[in-house]
Amino acid sequence: MHITEILYDTPEYQQMLQLRDEVLRKPLGLDLDLSKLGHDDTDFLIGCFEEETIIGCVILSPLSTEDLKLRQMAVHEDYQGFGIGREIAIWAEDYAIFKGYKKIQMNARKYAIPFYEKLGYMVSGEEFMEVTIPHFLMSKLLVRI
Repeated sequence: MHITEILYDTPEYQQMLQLRDEVLRKPLGLDLDLSKLGHDDTDFLIGCFEEETIIGCVILSPLSTEDLKLRQMAVHEDYQGFGIGREIAIWAEDYAIFKGYKKIQMNARKYAIPFYEKLGYMVSGEEFMEVTIPHFLMSKLLVRI
C-alpha cells in the first residue's frame, strides 16, 4: 500500500472518481455529477493504492493561504476497518503542513464524527443537512513536532 498525490485528469484520477461515486454517492442513491466536481483541477488530490488500484482517497481544497477543506474522504468497502482512512488522513495532514497550511476543516458526515475525533478534529456548530444526510462542521489546527 502506498499513498501519493494524484494528478488531475489522469488514469489515477479516473479511478478516484469511480471510488468516490461508489463509496460516497451510490449508497445515498446519488450519482457523481461531473459538472459539480468543485475545483478538482486545482485541489490537492490524494490516493491510497494497493499496487496500481486505488483503495482510498481524499481531497484538500485551499480556502485561503492558511486553511484547507478536507473533502471526499473515501475508502473502498473491502478495505474499511483496517486503518487505511486514518493513514490517508495523517498523510494528508503532513502534506498540508509541508505546503504551509495551518488548519483543516470539513463537513463531516454525522456517522464519521467518532473517526475524525480520534484524529483530533473538533465539532463546531450545529448539525446541518448535505447530500441528504446530517453533517457537522469539524476542524483541526495543524501542528507536528
